[in-house]
Amino acid sequence: METLIGDVLSLARQSEDVEDTRLVSLSAIVDDCWASIDGQEATIEVVDDCTFQADEARTKQVFENLFRNAIEHGGGDVTIHVGTLTDRDGFYVENDGPKIPAEDRERIFETGFSTGDEGLGLGLAIVSGAVSAHGWEITATEGELRGANFEISNVIIE
Repeated sequence: METLIGDVLSLARQSEDVEDTRLVSLSAIVDDCWASIDGQEATIEVVDDCTFQADEARTKQVFENLFRNAIEHGGGDVTIHVGTLTDRDGFYVENDGPKIPAEDRERIFETGFSTGDEGLGLGLAIVSGAVSAHGWEITATEGELRGANFEISNVIIE
């Protein structure tokens, strides 16, 4: 119930633009978020690091929800990689779980869309809202690990 209330409150904040930012380290925020996830046997690797301006709390929502999503859909032993994009400013979160079908890649960010039996379809909608509030963009693709890959671009890397 506590998680549901938190998710609903996060959805309500979606339309609020981020105003209070600070310089954050990709590896530090990933480590902090990973510590709060019940990852079972999942593994995470920060492939490369960067720093960028962000609202730390809302950026944590992005990573925590992407990590939980990877574990929920990829299983308890999923492998997750986080790193910087090579072709534009931004970062990615990819896993070796099942890939997202091309026909669902736009819809997964809609409130209420879920491919799981237990999910309410809020997690990726919250991710999309937090990303948009920063002025960033998010796309779902297939990554090098052949699972789900989320690319967050238009981030000002410092």
